[in-house]
Amino acid sequence: MPSPSTLRVVEYARIAGRLVMKFFSRFLFITVLLFACHPASAEKRVALVVGNSNYKNAAVLPNPGNDATAIAATLKSAGFDVVDSRLDLTASEMRRALRDFADQARDSDVAVIYYAGHGIEIDGTNYLIPTDATLQRDTDVYDEAFSLDRILLTTEPARQLRLVIVDACRNNPFAETMKRTVSSRTISRGLARIEPTSTNTLVAFAAKAGLTALDGNSKNSPYATALVRHIATPGLDVRRAFGYIRDDVLQATGNRQEPYVYGSLGGADIALVPVAPVAPALPTANAQSEIRRDFELALQVGNQSAMSAFLAQYPDGFYASLAKLQLDKIAAEEARVAATETARLTEQERARLAAAGAQRKDQEKAAADAKDAEERRLAAEKTKQAVQEQVAEAERRRVAADMPAAGKLAESRIAAADTSADAPAAGAVAIERTQRPSLASPSLNSPSLNSPSLASPSLASLSPEPPAGPPQPSQADLAKSVQAELRRVGCLTGAADGEWSTASQRSLTLFNKHAGTKFNVRLASLDALDAIKLKPGRVCPLACEHGFRPDGETCSRIVCAEGSFLNDGNECEKRRAKRPVARREPEEQTAARAYRAAREWLNQEAGVPPPRAASGQIICDRGGCRPIERGCHLEFRTTAQGGPYEGGGGNVQICR
Repeated sequence: MPSPSTLRVVEYARIAGRLVMKFFSRFLFITVLLFACHPASAEKRVALVVGNSNYKNAAVLPNPGNDATAIAATLKSAGFDVVDSRLDLTASEMRRALRDFADQARDSDVAVIYYAGHGIEIDGTNYLIPTDATLQRDTDVYDEAFSLDRILLTTEPARQLRLVIVDACRNNPFAETMKRTVSSRTISRGLARIEPTSTNTLVAFAAKAGLTALDGNSKNSPYATALVRHIATPGLDVRRAFGYIRDDVLQATGNRQEPYVYGSLGGADIALVPVAPVAPALPTANAQSEIRRDFELALQVGNQSAMSAFLAQYPDGFYASLAKLQLDKIAAEEARVAATETARLTEQERARLAAAGAQRKDQEKAAADAKDAEERRLAAEKTKQAVQEQVAEAERRRVAADMPAAGKLAESRIAAADTSADAPAAGAVAIERTQRPSLASPSLNSPSLNSPSLASPSLASLSPEPPAGPPQPSQADLAKSVQAELRRVGCLTGAADGEWSTASQRSLTLFNKHAGTKFNVRLASLDALDAIKLKPGRVCPLACEHGFRPDGETCSRIVCAEGSFLNDGNECEKRRAKRPVARREPEEQTAARAYRAAREWLNQEAGVPPPRAASGQIICDRGGCRPIERGCHLEFRTTAQGGPYEGGGGNVQICR
């Protein structure tokens, strides 16, 4: 019978073999992830997307810019090697774009051109119109526009498929003003039928030849909406894709618009997006446990390719739902970054036009664009927050689901340890289950375990570290950066010390009020920092102390004019003139007036006429005022003579 030490060595050797097998399984999954980061096919696919909306000599088209953006995003997500997206091209810019794309298509297998804008048909030839075209005469089209044959010539180098999609079947805006140099020259509505001369070439029109297309009631036309839905379906033949597109457009327009495709292909199926190869199934002892490990590995890699590779291998189940949420989170972050950059550029353009004193309509348009970009940025912020909350909730559910399994594993380890006394072999198994991390412990001195043939790979290789991302700033550094930006836009007057105090919270509240944002003021955040950086100048109005008023970026002392004063409302106010105040008479004057009135009444009753002054002089004393008696005159005395009612130190009547 083998000794217990021999059994232990054999058991450890078996465990090391299992670890080696797990390592190679994990290595196979990592290899699949790495291949998933590359295009699923070796074919080179290139695309040029053009959307002309803002015409200088014709009405603005609402949809081409939005349609081109949607098509470009669809082709990029489909894995095209090159997607050159351009908007509102002039003649020179369009000529340069076609030359550049011809170089890119030189060694390609699939070349696609999508054009949305105005098109015109003259004498059976179709022309695409740049934004600066005037087309005063019918012959100007040869100099100012680009024929469809010129566009097809750009895709000529592609080996497998040449596809030109023309979403330009609209009414000709230049037909009414265009002069005819030859009366027999025809200018028809819509576009003319075309027959490509080169093989493996398709030309797709938004509407049948001679008819016009509809823009619809949304931001994208019905034709562009159907293209986005079907054109990038993996493995779908391009001819069947355009059949589905035709059905969708007919249904959306009530059979008023029928897309049409000209040209022919061979018998083999040609898809714009080939089917991604399915990763081989990994041999696992516990399927759910391995799925969890693979999900955690993809989560550590943390990019869209890793999650897509995980979904390709595990398309259903709980962890597949978690992976889809992670993809939504990545997409929301990319949309937020793009919206933030767009908002920053539009705000800079608005500030530039305002500083340059541009025309009012240009400033109003720039302000509207900046407002729209800011609204899109806020919407992207809200979407990102909502997706993050969903991901956090799903992660809590995953952790909660993993906890019972961990508890059962611990119970099984305890039970195995309890049975170690029954048999030496069972004891070895229990030791292996309860002390698996101690395989590299110095206490295991068996030569067989230390030999190269049984050495297991490093445990760190089974759980690779996540890729290093940009270093996250500390909370103090983040608060200091936000404070510095708040000072720059005039919302904070204190120092940027990195302490998120009440004053800093009030300053962020002011920024929310004047910028229309809703950031949490209790903590400094990266989102708030990005939003404040977008503002090129002052946001919060300048606040000055009492006695000062804002003067540009400084406070100037208020100086009131003479006769005015500074009131509590920090404004100059004119002083009011003093009004006379009525005062009560002394009792002596009241008594004297009553005495004088009584004497005049008695004289009137007795018929005595009032005395007349011979000299015309009048004396006033405590008894009132009366004429100087005949033969008397006035003298000024410093002391009173003749009693208290004889002047009292003033003019005195002297009679001789």
